[in-house]
Amino acid sequence: MAPGGHGTDRDPKDLDVKVKVGWVKGMNRLYFLYQAYDDYWDFSLPDLHNDIFELVVDGDRSGGPFISPFHPIKGMDPMEAWFSFQGVQAQNYHIFTPAKGKEWAMVWGGQPWIKNLPYANAAYNYNFNPGESGRLTLEFWITPFDYAGTEGPSRAVESALTENKNIGISWAIIDYDNVNIKSNNGFWNLSRERTMYGNASFLLPFRLMPLENRFLKPIDAQWSFSVIDMNRRMVAFTDESKGVITSWNWDFGDGKTSTEQNPIHIYSNPGQYIVILWIEGPSGKSRMAKVWDVAVK
Repeated sequence: MAPGGHGTDRDPKDLDVKVKVGWVKGMNRLYFLYQAYDDYWDFSLPDLHNDIFELVVDGDRSGGPFISPFHPIKGMDPMEAWFSFQGVQAQNYHIFTPAKGKEWAMVWGGQPWIKNLPYANAAYNYNFNPGESGRLTLEFWITPFDYAGTEGPSRAVESALTENKNIGISWAIIDYDNVNIKSNNGFWNLSRERTMYGNASFLLPFRLMPLENRFLKPIDAQWSFSVIDMNRRMVAFTDESKGVITSWNWDFGDGKTSTEQNPIHIYSNPGQYIVILWIEGPSGKSRMAKVWDVAVK
């Protein structure tokens, strides 16, 4: 964590934070586990005077400024810039640690809908009162957006999260230790540039790692299909199996079979079919059946 503003002397007896980030293949969500010890948790007020985990995400690493004071057109009306520019191509979440009598986060921009279901959610675990010390666990997930406008989700574009893709992330820890003093006593950010809070070019690359081999089956049958011509009842099957595979055997559910890896099959009659793929390799055998997923008329 690079110091910025206050709090250049970091003492884990004062504040000790651990953050873990994860994702799930096939879902445009980022998952966070935030664990922290603080000797003084400050969260009694209803405004921004609150211990905060400030998270910034740029899902497609388009970079550049994204808050109204940094708008490239100087002199633009601040509210016009807020609604048309702030948080649109990268998002900043002020996450309250903990949130007491307020929503779990403030989205710094004109699109507060992104912090609500089905785009985000959060849960806390702690047993201290304002001004006390203790440990907090926060679990939350968010959906990053390449475009998130003030008009709501109708035109929004979620960031596509795929294996080995780099996305831009940084965060800051804002620590208050006195309810009667307006300024915070510590601001630590992951990026070396403090203005990462409003310029996505200063975020750090996070790679969306594939699942490690130790969590994978040595051989695992998987497949998908696409009806490419419903009038002819023509279906294309795609092998998506994992592992070293030496043979494929398909049962299309109508008495016909194939040993091709990615066959195309024409059904003679309409119906709902149970399609089965068997695979075999040095690590053994595997089977995947889908019941009535393949239907033609």
